[in-house]
Amino acid sequence: MAIEFGCQGSTWVLDYDVEADIMDEVMDDIKNAGLTGLDMQISLLGKYRDAPERFKEELDKKGLKLAALTIPHAFPGGKSSDKERELEDYYFEYLKHFPGAIMNVPSRVEKSRDNLLQRQKEIIKGANDLGKRALEEHGIVTSLHPISYVTSYWRFKEDYDVLFDGLDPRYMGYTPDAGHIEFGGMEAAEIIKQGLPLVKHVHFKDASKNNEWKKMGEGDIDFAKCVQVLKDGGYDGWIMLEEETGAEQENTSKVIVELGDYVRNNIHPILKG
Repeated sequence: MAIEFGCQGSTWVLDYDVEADIMDEVMDDIKNAGLTGLDMQISLLGKYRDAPERFKEELDKKGLKLAALTIPHAFPGGKSSDKERELEDYYFEYLKHFPGAIMNVPSRVEKSRDNLLQRQKEIIKGANDLGKRALEEHGIVTSLHPISYVTSYWRFKEDYDVLFDGLDPRYMGYTPDAGHIEFGGMEAAEIIKQGLPLVKHVHFKDASKNNEWKKMGEGDIDFAKCVQVLKDGGYDGWIMLEEETGAEQENTSKVIVELGDYVRNNIHPILKG
C-alpha cells in the first residue's frame, strides 16, 4: 500500500481506559474529513466490541479501513500481565477480520522513572515476546508506541537509543509519535529516521518546543521533513493524525475536518512530488 491517512481515537477521548460507545460518530467524522483509516483504542469500540463482522461491514459501507487497534501495555516484570494477555488473545482473533490492521501498543506511563533501565529492559522484553507470539501464532503485526510524558520510560534521546537497540525488528515494530518526540526535546524527523527500520505505524500531532500542544502546522514540528524521511525510506503504512489542544473537546468533528485539510494541503503534495 502507499502511505494512507486516518485518525487515532485520542482526539475524541484522550484517556485510553475511558470507555465510550462513539464509533459511529468517529467513522462519520473521519469519512467527512476525506480520510480513510481508524486507529482506535479498544475502549472506544462500544457496540462493536463483540461484533467485528458488523464493524467491518460498517467500515466497508463508508469506504474506511481499520488500520490499528491500540492496546496499552505495562509489561510488569518483563511480560504481559494476565489482563494484558487476555486482551491480546481476544484482539488477535478480532484483528483477523481486518487484513493488514496491526496491534498498536502504547507503553504505559507510570508514576515515576524509578529503576529506569530495569523497567526499559522489561518493557522491551515483554514487547518482543508479544510481537513474536502475535506474528508466529496469529500473523498479526505489532508496534510499540512510546509516550514521552514527564514520568515516561521513553522520554529523552538516550531512552530512545535503548529502545531502538533492544526492539527485535523481526517481531516488534515502532510507532513514532511526532508530538511526544518533540515533548522529549528531540526533532521528530531525526528520531523517525533513526528508527526507520522498525517503523510500522506513525502518529502525527503538533507541539511547540516549550511542550504545548498545537494545531497541525502551528507548532514547531517540521512535518514536511518527517514525511520526506518516511517517503525516502520506503514507508508504506499509515499516518494517523491527532490533536490534543483542547479544541477537539469543543468541536471534534470540526477538528477532524481541519486535520483532513492539512493532509491534502501540506502532505499530499510532498508524496506526489
